[in-house]
Amino acid sequence: MVSHASISRKIFVVCNYVFLMALSLLCVLPLVHIFAVSLSSGAAASAGIVKLWPVEFTTAAYQNIFDKPQYFTAFWVSVKRVLLGTGINLLLTITAAYPLSKDSSYFRPRTVYVWIFVITMLFSGGLIPWFMTIKATGLMDSIWALVLPSAVPVFNVILLLNFFRSLPKELEESARIDGAGHFMILWKFYVPLSLPALATITLFSMVGHWNSWFDGLILMNNPDNYPLQTFLQTIVISKDPRFLSAQEAELLLQMSDRTSTAAQIYVAALPILLVYPFLQRFFVKGIVMGSVKE
Repeated sequence: MVSHASISRKIFVVCNYVFLMALSLLCVLPLVHIFAVSLSSGAAASAGIVKLWPVEFTTAAYQNIFDKPQYFTAFWVSVKRVLLGTGINLLLTITAAYPLSKDSSYFRPRTVYVWIFVITMLFSGGLIPWFMTIKATGLMDSIWALVLPSAVPVFNVILLLNFFRSLPKELEESARIDGAGHFMILWKFYVPLSLPALATITLFSMVGHWNSWFDGLILMNNPDNYPLQTFLQTIVISKDPRFLSAQEAELLLQMSDRTSTAAQIYVAALPILLVYPFLQRFFVKGIVMGSVKE
């Protein structure tokens, strides 16, 4: 039997589509505007006459970023940081979330350990003790200084342990009857069934490592070890003269802070924008299921 939608239903659907299209434009148009600013002259951007199309087209902002070997060195440091940091984050998050997902009747100290993790989200030791600890362990000016201090993201642990708790307990019981141990249960059953949550925390870790710049600025003594975001901060925000040649100084005259910042946004966001579509279909499911405790 074919049922026809009522007039009120059709009106609702049309209004819904119009609202969603308007909302999409509100999200997209600012990005288009920023891209137009990045390709405009400094004078036009400072005057505020750039809307959705470049005015006095120039690529000086991008040339200032790309026309230097230090950029590619910093890009490679960031790539290594994302690959190494995300891998360590996933490994430690999975191994920490699995025992914490058990009931207190099975793992008695569970509540104590969960509170230890939660307290680290509420209170911090401070910037100076954090810096002194990294320096005392000999990690300064190395890739490990950018990776190890954030090796265990507590929010991701809580997200994943709640996802683990949502999995059927009968699955683990049947695996135990067949003689499987904790290691096999975790890697053969829990991990394959947790792809939405794992994709979500992978995206969080990648974005966090890629966008981080402050730790690179204070932990790296050699500018050759700067990650990309720290390098961009030195040439775009601080305009560090150590990185400027005569040609680059001339390029700066064609730019303004607005065009430089716009170019920085697109250069920094592009890798994540390329990765996000592949993980997006898991994102909402991982957030919803991992945030609800049964």
